[in-house]
Amino acid sequence: MRAAVVTFPGSNCDRDLAVAMERVFGRPVRRLWHGETELPADLDLVGLPGGFTYGDYLRPGAIAARSPIVREIVRFARRGGLVLGICNGFQILTEAGLLPGALVRNRRLLFVCRSVRLRVETTDSPFTRAFPQGAEITVPVAHHDGNYLADAGTLARLEDEGRIAFRYLDNPNGSARDIAGILGEGRNVLGMMPHPERVCDPRLGGTDGVPLFRSLLEAVAGGGS
Repeated sequence: MRAAVVTFPGSNCDRDLAVAMERVFGRPVRRLWHGETELPADLDLVGLPGGFTYGDYLRPGAIAARSPIVREIVRFARRGGLVLGICNGFQILTEAGLLPGALVRNRRLLFVCRSVRLRVETTDSPFTRAFPQGAEITVPVAHHDGNYLADAGTLARLEDEGRIAFRYLDNPNGSARDIAGILGEGRNVLGMMPHPERVCDPRLGGTDGVPLFRSLLEAVAGGGS
């Protein structure tokens, strides 16, 4: 597995994500800067971490989505490359047009920082294949703008196409249909608000995030989703 994590001005979970990937993948993860204009040619996976890029000015992820590296990530995804966006990374993916909908202020207008319960809604993706179907996991959230919204047609399409990857069992932010994470049309892009990288070590409180990264490793080793 050849993976990279991008750092933007205001990223604060980039090291966490790289460490989790290295722990599961068993090899170093490359670190990329937002101003770079090319991706390494041999990458399998790009991770967009959590944080507050550009201070969430305008909208969370709006400025970061215009970074030179994101233009290349869009091309990479459209060629079938794997892209994982967590929290602010999810916001960037919606702003860049790789995922539908938008992330807006939490329903109660409060920052939410706690562990939440999720249900794995599909195992038909390179991000979720190692989970049991319907598995319930506990993963931390830490966001102010995690309320996922989309028009009725988009929500119906996500349901019909099995592209809701994770759903909240105790919705912390008001997200439509309790959506915690969604897949792109090609199923090679995942955006999610909870932080699986923070539950990849029992010393840090749990390992419920490990199957996500193991799924990616298995998908690449097996040559597909």
